[in-house]
Amino acid sequence: MSTSPPAGRYSRNASRAPAAEETRGSRRRTVALSVAGALFGLAVAYLGYTNLADKPVSAELTGFSLAGPTTIDVRIDVTRSDPARAVVCIVRARSLDGSETGRREVYVPPSDQRLFSVDSSVSTSQPPVAADVYGCGTDVPSYLVPA
Repeated sequence: MSTSPPAGRYSRNASRAPAAEETRGSRRRTVALSVAGALFGLAVAYLGYTNLADKPVSAELTGFSLAGPTTIDVRIDVTRSDPARAVVCIVRARSLDGSETGRREVYVPPSDQRLFSVDSSVSTSQPPVAADVYGCGTDVPSYLVPA
């Protein structure tokens, strides 16, 4: 009985053990891919945290009504993680074609409740048909703070 493989089925070098240089290169490649994978995982975790984590302030438009040919009244509900902190929200009015025709910064005073409702009016350059909340933030400009 022969211990060699059938002729033509395997290459001559099939049973040869890898050289020491090949093993070192393979280890380096494995370490490099592991480090790259860990860095990619950290980047994904950071982006997920910054984009999906709870925001310190958020607002939702709960209603609007047309007050005139160039004015729209809005009501927004503002939710804050720290209700004792004043915030500012930007409310926009839109015309029939969807373009922004009015914008207003709305001051939301400190409160003892996390959820606070605010009513405001937005003047427009064209007849308004809708409104939305552009966004809110905790950096309140000094010109909005009541004296």
